[in-house]
Amino acid sequence: MPAPPDPWPLRHLVLRTPRLELRPDDDAGLDELVAVGYRGVHPPEEMPFHVPWTDADPRYLGRGMLQHFWQQRSVLAPESWAVHFLVRFEGRVVGVQTLRADEFAVNRRVDSGSWIGIEAQGKGIGTEMRAAVLVFAFDHLGATGALSAAFADNVRSLRVSEKLGYRRVGTRSVVRRGAPSEEVRVVLTPEGFVRPDWTLEVEGYPACAALLGAG
Repeated sequence: MPAPPDPWPLRHLVLRTPRLELRPDDDAGLDELVAVGYRGVHPPEEMPFHVPWTDADPRYLGRGMLQHFWQQRSVLAPESWAVHFLVRFEGRVVGVQTLRADEFAVNRRVDSGSWIGIEAQGKGIGTEMRAAVLVFAFDHLGATGALSAAFADNVRSLRVSEKLGYRRVGTRSVVRRGAPSEEVRVVLTPEGFVRPDWTLEVEGYPACAALLGAG
């Protein structure tokens, strides 16, 4: 009898840049990510997220983070998926880079989101980790477009998008902490992508293709 297929091939997926290692979330890595969250992600007067999860009561913040990632992992399917890559710098988890898609087999478009702890900010890590998943999406998954968005006052995120070649396609009003805020939406094509000057190393991808709707 042939061996059954690996039930979770994402466990073997690894993206490597010159400084970073990105792996889909696992429980040990999430414990590190929770510790990063407790040490701080942004100044308290700012809120870069639609869901203000960093405002949570510290007694429940860690549990809420774990439950969010567990829920996302549990419903992942070719028709709708979100891969949360834990980002390691110098061997330590410093943040998370998400790549997501709905009906990827049909529309070939991905969306992304990310955050890193305050202690690792200002080192170009945000640009490098987003570039990594974009190379993966365009060159391995076969994506034909990538979307992203950030609040108008999230200058760092919008600067990363600009560096990588995204173009602005509009804005919309979004409620943030009970008040209207402007969100800027951006889009990127393979032709417009300002590629990094390094080569992305990818391990364990072919076995994940079908699970991500790219088989």
